[in-house]
Amino acid sequence: MNFLALLLGLGVERLLTHLFHLREFRWLDPLFDRGFARITTTKRGLAMAGVAVLAIVIVLPVAVISILLQDKFVQIPYFVFAVLVLLFSLGPRDLAEEANDYCTAVENDATEEAERTGKELLERKPPIDEPDRSISVERAIYIQANNRIFGVVLWFVLLGPTGAWLFRVLDLMRRRAAYQSVRASELGTGPKTVVAIETLHGIFAWLPARLLMVGYALAGSFDGATKAWRTFYAHRAERFFDLSSDLLGNVGHGALGDTESTDSDKGAAERAKAAMGLVWRTLWLIWCPILAVLTLYDWLL
Repeated sequence: MNFLALLLGLGVERLLTHLFHLREFRWLDPLFDRGFARITTTKRGLAMAGVAVLAIVIVLPVAVISILLQDKFVQIPYFVFAVLVLLFSLGPRDLAEEANDYCTAVENDATEEAERTGKELLERKPPIDEPDRSISVERAIYIQANNRIFGVVLWFVLLGPTGAWLFRVLDLMRRRAAYQSVRASELGTGPKTVVAIETLHGIFAWLPARLLMVGYALAGSFDGATKAWRTFYAHRAERFFDLSSDLLGNVGHGALGDTESTDSDKGAAERAKAAMGLVWRTLWLIWCPILAVLTLYDWLL
């Protein structure tokens, strides 16, 4: 049932691009800010617990509704609810559209637009000089594929609507905490709160990130991906939640292999398009068939 809801949700999503702004859940920001303010005043050891409680409070209604709808009316209400939750858990922004906007801006030499779209993908100001900017954006595409799509999909398959919404809530909290941490205001989030949120998000991103990296290797250059994987662990990141993101970027970059040089605007745009192509091959040609086989196997048991 979850796999059928997944296929329908992914298919319908492409028809509802005009509703993507609803997935940003800005109305949750005041709740996040109040929760972060309380967590900031707690002891360091309790920060993680505070983040977990805040996430549970937001996820609990979806979990309760999912349980109540199970085995009701041949699971049709549950199926509809699962599709709706999945639709609003993906994103919040469309990754392919943002990557395309970046490529168009680079090809048209629209510096300000390229910087804006690059910032959306990187979640920070991109490097000014080439090829550093384009390589950073390319790696961000691989990372955002996990944050916006595959992490949601995997936890949806494992835990249903509750899992998808939980992953989205953690990612929304991570994005909000990062935004608040750089604001010079009384609502700014303390460093320990940011670390706690990113660590909890990193825990749930760990499994989909590893599976996505395997997909990158199978859909792209296997030798390049495995070499990047080994090289990264020789100089591994210090923080747990950085490990998955940084490793995803490096493995995806290695899996893409050699394409046109990023020294030119055309080469930079082609590299970003090729990165998006690798993401789609990984999702549709590698993991979608695998999930379908696993679902069929579960039905036959």
